[in-house]
Amino acid sequence: MTVTGSAPSDTAGSTSAPDVDRAIAAAAASAWARTSASDRIHALNAVADALTANTDELVEIAVTETHLGDARLRGEIQRTAFQLRLFGAVLAEGSYLDARIDHADPGWPMGAPRPDLRRMLQPLGPVLVFAASNFPFAFSVAGGDTASALAAGCPVIVKAHPGHPALSVRTAEVVVGALADVGAPVDAFALIIGDEAGRQALTDPRVKAAAFTGSIRGGRTLFDLANGRREPIPFYGELGSVNPVFVTQSAAAIRPADIAAGLVTSFTLGAGQFCTKPGVVFLPGHGALLDALGHADLPPAATLLNPRIESHYREVLEQLSTHEQVEILTSGAVDTAPAPTVLRTTVDALLSDPETLLTECFGPTVLLVTYRTDADMLAAAEILDGQLTATVHGEPDDAVVPDLMAVLTTKAGRLLWNQWPTGVSVTHAQQHGGPYPATTAPTTTSVGTAAINRFLRPVAYQGFPVELLPTALDDANTLGIPRRIDGQLRLGDS
Repeated sequence: MTVTGSAPSDTAGSTSAPDVDRAIAAAAASAWARTSASDRIHALNAVADALTANTDELVEIAVTETHLGDARLRGEIQRTAFQLRLFGAVLAEGSYLDARIDHADPGWPMGAPRPDLRRMLQPLGPVLVFAASNFPFAFSVAGGDTASALAAGCPVIVKAHPGHPALSVRTAEVVVGALADVGAPVDAFALIIGDEAGRQALTDPRVKAAAFTGSIRGGRTLFDLANGRREPIPFYGELGSVNPVFVTQSAAAIRPADIAAGLVTSFTLGAGQFCTKPGVVFLPGHGALLDALGHADLPPAATLLNPRIESHYREVLEQLSTHEQVEILTSGAVDTAPAPTVLRTTVDALLSDPETLLTECFGPTVLLVTYRTDADMLAAAEILDGQLTATVHGEPDDAVVPDLMAVLTTKAGRLLWNQWPTGVSVTHAQQHGGPYPATTAPTTTSVGTAAINRFLRPVAYQGFPVELLPTALDDANTLGIPRRIDGQLRLGDS
């Protein structure tokens, strides 16, 4: 089953091997990479408008398949449309091309004449996007990976997530319809369904990059496939993170109620199914903060996204809660659905068994790790694997904070001060990525406008007549974009 220019007759089956091949062939031959920035802006805005116009229908399907609430899903569609429009603004501004012109210089001081060299970023080629389950709009069919790849000029093939198949098909139909309505190449987008279809596409030599959001186990399998190809390709995988939080002794003493309330809200948001959920919190072993968390009012149990996620959540929770050095501090009312749970251990226990106790528990559970001294916090920070985020709740004059920040900068892609990590703003300065296993490509982000750089590669032109060069590299700066000319950055002039 494939969604390209026409809709399928049902949503139950997987995409056949011939249909996957046809989708990839169409993407490889698509004129999308050769469309102008203005045409891509028009197309991205059209998709955003179409998603917004179909909000009621899409939310109705999503509620049924994901168990997420109406308000949450409507907000997510708004975010998805905003992402598409924001990448349109990136195209209009033009600095994403990183255009550079070095004119010929016979007196270049390296000891030999400099030739005329002109360099810019170009689309990589067809991109395979593995949709995520926990954000059925913002990280799925028309989500951030799709938006950034399309903005870069790369045709996109989306492998639907099995957690919301009907929603995936309907969203793909909306995308294809919007592209067709504005005369954009509809072969710039396709949806495929099924694990085998995803593996076939990932190993096809015409696919030039892939993006993934999901588990370490699944992501690592795909990462190895991408790197095991005859022509390895970039694989931008977001795999897992416990998003540690460090609460200094002074912060715990000064504002225990606020920190406790913020933590409960953050680790239970979306039933704990955010990749930025704070999963491990370091705090003093005695005091008002620990007491507040032990008596916190926890939200009711909630159904998780799908049976596979719930099964894995219960498995990891059982592993953590039955650990000989872990206790259940408090838990929500027992129900058929998973209840929020607060676990407690010590920093000594964590240091003796980090592999077990730092396992991501994707769901409404948090592990509190009590410490005695600032040195304990620093020792724990040193053993962390790569993380999407790391948070410090402290006071400006806390002596430990500079040293803690220095360690956490090497561990995480985003550091937060007296805030909570579950809000990921879509903006120009956002960084959503980190050292492995948080991601497979720590120099990139999957959220924010810098995400477009994942799907571009530099090409330099040496000695060509100006009339043969891409417009972005002409002498007149017809596009009016920022460029570096003979080493000097110029904003919109020639």
